[in-house]
Amino acid sequence: MRNRFQDFFEEDKYVFLKKHLYNYLLRKRAIEKILRGESPELILEVGSGLSPVMAASEKIVFSDLSYTALNYLKRTHQRGIFVVADATALPFKPAVFSHVICSEVLEHVEDDQRALNEMGRVLNASGGLVLTFPHRRFYFTNDDRFVNHFRRYENHEMLARLEIAGFAPVEFKKILGPLEKITMSVVVFFFSMLPKKKGIDQPDPVGFRFKILFETIFKYANRLYMGLVWLDARLWPEALSTVKLVKAKKQP
Repeated sequence: MRNRFQDFFEEDKYVFLKKHLYNYLLRKRAIEKILRGESPELILEVGSGLSPVMAASEKIVFSDLSYTALNYLKRTHQRGIFVVADATALPFKPAVFSHVICSEVLEHVEDDQRALNEMGRVLNASGGLVLTFPHRRFYFTNDDRFVNHFRRYENHEMLARLEIAGFAPVEFKKILGPLEKITMSVVVFFFSMLPKKKGIDQPDPVGFRFKILFETIFKYANRLYMGLVWLDARLWPEALSTVKLVKAKKQP
């Protein structure tokens, strides 16, 4: 099966929209916050795609299954190391990373346990894993199918997988709530109804001006909506969160 995201990686408009999407920004902020006060030596971001959650740095290795995505990332980020890699067979020696970041990736991997085992293998003895994942099976709907999710996770399922991979969870945090799920389900429904364009678009000055206006509105609307979605996640109980973050350490 063709990687769904490979289709997106070939469209410039997707790159812009993804980087300004409210749920991506909230995940990025949550990961930055949980790493505050730490001094990573070498970080591996698994499944970075076009929009990694970690900022460009010489201390970061960005990895993804898509050459197209990493080629674009290398041109735009410039700093960092870029490695095309399968999460279930990471091409690194054991215990070389102080931190592994994996955000919204495991649900796309058929053998997610093997991917977690690989992350445990490449972390050093005091290494830390930070991952985010879609929460609760009953939320699985059209937007999950649209991006080829194999699953959503219950808490006990994630805990069991982490334990098998040699991790001890340190902290669980809720990132997104029901409003995010409702929003994405509605957006995907209407997006899937749009007709597919065929052929090569010709330059259109009016269309270009509309594109600039749309991107500006999209960017600031998502900033505003981000606050509402953040509040929604705080108000609902953890059992109803749609995306969660877990920080884990390697077991001695």
